[in-house]
Amino acid sequence: MEAKTLEENCTTASKLALIRDGAIAGFPIFLGYLPIAITYGVLASQAGLSISELTLMSVLVFAGAAQFMGAQMIMAGSGLLEIVVATFVLNFRHFVMSLSFMNRLKPLSFKSKFALSFGLTDETFTVSSLHPNEARMPHGALFYASLILVSYFSWVGGSFLGGMLGEIIPDRLSQSMGIALYAMFIGLLVPSVKKEWRIGLIAVVSMLINYLFMINGVSDGWAIVIATVLASFLGVFFLKEAEDE
Repeated sequence: MEAKTLEENCTTASKLALIRDGAIAGFPIFLGYLPIAITYGVLASQAGLSISELTLMSVLVFAGAAQFMGAQMIMAGSGLLEIVVATFVLNFRHFVMSLSFMNRLKPLSFKSKFALSFGLTDETFTVSSLHPNEARMPHGALFYASLILVSYFSWVGGSFLGGMLGEIIPDRLSQSMGIALYAMFIGLLVPSVKKEWRIGLIAVVSMLINYLFMINGVSDGWAIVIATVLASFLGVFFLKEAEDE
């Protein structure tokens, strides 16, 4: 009986250690997500979403770039289909990340990986990839679950807080926060451009395509979708050239 109790205590301690380590690994993401989530909440509130709607979007979508774009498209009066398609195209990379996640963490059960894949973002995927050894530990899924949940609650909580602030801060200040959308995308783009100049060229071409469609009467939402798809195909050829060099 004592041996069994000791084994149970060791198992519990091991689980708690994995949860603690996962939370520690996810804490930098927590700190990074909070201000961006608050900005999203303010912008979504400005776009006309209620606090419950913008928070529910974070609960169900959990994809910062897509949510920023969705809020911007709602503000521009885009239709539901445009928003859904644009979000799908923007988030298509999550399919690739999920497949890579499944492959890197093979020791975990399929059920665990399937559940954890919901919480994959660019940041949680990167940090998870830096900790492959935990996947081979007993109850290793707890490490990744803790990492993702810390990040998730930061994003959802920050969104709610931003929605609350959006109702009380001056309109001029909340409108000025719209630049955060462009700052975020530029922040994501610059490191990639430093590694490969062709990515910057693809971004510029995408911007020009979007502009040309908009001035020719295409709605903002469909212009974004068309520009994204065309630029993606262009990227396939451009980046293939880079690999061949």
